[in-house]
Amino acid sequence: MNAMETIRHRRSVRTFDGNDLRGEDAKKIIEYANTVTNPYDIPIKWKLLNVKEDGLTTPVIVGADTFIVGKIGAVPYAEEAFGFSFEKVLLYADSLNIGTTWIAGTMDRPAFEAAAGLEEGEIMPAVSPLGYPAKKMSIREVAMRKGIKADNRLKPNRLFFDETFETAFDMNGDPVISDLFEMIRWAPSAVNKQPWRIVKSGNDFHFYEKRDKGYINNKGFDLQKVDIGIAMSHFTLGIEEQGRNAELLLSNPGIQTPQDTFYVATYRLG
Repeated sequence: MNAMETIRHRRSVRTFDGNDLRGEDAKKIIEYANTVTNPYDIPIKWKLLNVKEDGLTTPVIVGADTFIVGKIGAVPYAEEAFGFSFEKVLLYADSLNIGTTWIAGTMDRPAFEAAAGLEEGEIMPAVSPLGYPAKKMSIREVAMRKGIKADNRLKPNRLFFDETFETAFDMNGDPVISDLFEMIRWAPSAVNKQPWRIVKSGNDFHFYEKRDKGYINNKGFDLQKVDIGIAMSHFTLGIEEQGRNAELLLSNPGIQTPQDTFYVATYRLG
């Protein structure tokens, strides 16, 4: 899987052709998911669900009968770990020409959690359909994409910074780092809010969450931290593709932050 190419190619798919997910594709995806790790070493249990057999409904998906879900312990950093791992699985599915999209709110969550066998002390932040994209989007999908401006992203100077939040990172100064930041900029996020903010300081990349109201689930987990995990996943895929390595640190550098902006983690390039 070429990470940069896959990230640029992938889009959220909500309209499918109605054909069942082929057995060999289902096997490949679940086998791959079981190999995926995250920098927090928090295990995730993966399962494929069937809409008809498991009595599942979501108003935003048309023509897909299979969903992939993941369960993770409700422990510190669970949201980031889930976002990190689940995004890798969805990118892998895309490399097989299988459509996916992150779904966290627009579903019958109790039904999905029951079908997944969610237990006390576990959370299931999001799910995704798996199927083959239809040739045309449904009217509902077109309207939804337009409503959240799905094909647009914030400008780099609002996301990436140099040493402090007062200085935007110069995207023309270092093409290698700029490529990494572009991979992050095109990451998916809940309602396309793009809550990640990154401050580069030498070889350290400090990840922050720009928190909006309304993204704390009624079970207490933060969906925007899941989005930060997605951004971290894109960053590490880019690092690996460049033949480099990075160490995860959990040590707040004490940089002064804007309002409602909170430190999450640091990657240090080797």
